[in-house]
Amino acid sequence: MRSSLCETFGVEHPIFGFTPSEHVAAAISRAGGLGVLGCVRYNDPAELDAALSWMDENTDGRPYGVDIVMPAKVPTEGTPTDLSALIPPGHRAFVEQTLVKLGVPPLGEAANQAGVLGWLHSVARSHVDVSLEHRPALIANALGSPPADVIERAHAAGVPVAALAGKAEHAVRHVENGVDLVVAQGYEAGGHTGEIASMVLVPEVVDAVGDRVPVLAAGGIGSGRQVLAALALGATGVWMGSYWLTTAEYRLGGDQNALQRALVRAGSADTVRSRIYTGKPARLLRNRWTEAWSEPDAPEPLPMPLQNLLVGEAHQRMMRAGDPDVVAMPVGQIVGRMNEVRPVAEVMAALLAELEEARSRLDKVV
Repeated sequence: MRSSLCETFGVEHPIFGFTPSEHVAAAISRAGGLGVLGCVRYNDPAELDAALSWMDENTDGRPYGVDIVMPAKVPTEGTPTDLSALIPPGHRAFVEQTLVKLGVPPLGEAANQAGVLGWLHSVARSHVDVSLEHRPALIANALGSPPADVIERAHAAGVPVAALAGKAEHAVRHVENGVDLVVAQGYEAGGHTGEIASMVLVPEVVDAVGDRVPVLAAGGIGSGRQVLAALALGATGVWMGSYWLTTAEYRLGGDQNALQRALVRAGSADTVRSRIYTGKPARLLRNRWTEAWSEPDAPEPLPMPLQNLLVGEAHQRMMRAGDPDVVAMPVGQIVGRMNEVRPVAEVMAALLAELEEARSRLDKVV
């Protein structure tokens, strides 16, 4: 499968794969797509530097990208300690009481008690600094257009910038801000997502900006048929995130067996869109943890980045607990198709084979 993006980025297939795992990202690039490493989990710039150095050495010279989390407007921001002081005691008590009810044990002394700090603007800027010291083929921003100076720095280094959009007007604004690639992410997607479904959103975004920049389709893509449908809607490629969570290369801190067991057994209706993960609407795996936040006595989620500072340690505790009923994981509705653990290369081959089969079937119909 070829499109104009293949020549632009030096890839075999216009399949961009977002993942928090450098092992999965590298495998996607080696399989002919563009692996995009999510940077938000790296609190220490040195850890991100080590991960990107590993990718430099393990992608067989193939291109890869990075994904940051940075609002366009620079917020007034203190240190994590200062910000933590803004979290109401009642919220902290609710989280701790809920973990006790769910039977989630505390972390050991060696674990990171601070949670994920990559949601902070200052930390995201350090991710840009580190990334540009390596060879990313793309810098993507999960929260829309990055600040103007970040776009200028990327362009000065010859690196294009992508931004996610949940509405056509968002896509127009991104292009006006200098973004080179728009990811039209539908309601079905995992993580931060808007309220418009992909079938409606993708052609709207293509009509709005497709004559100026390439558009990738995201949300609800986990088969060759869906890739072909995205191309038929006018996209020049696809952006897939959730589907790589059940690949054999996915290995992060915590009990991966419990996480992947939870994902493999889930259906497409087993997700919920909520602000409890970061403070902004995000689609998560529905389980006992998400249900606890919908109880009458549950507090309202805090705004970003306070919500993640509140629940960061809880997420670590749940991931290490080994209980598939309480893992905290963003995932899209495509989880209903994630029914087995397979290597990335096998997943990519299956996507391409089904795409060709679907295209041949359409040739006989149209």
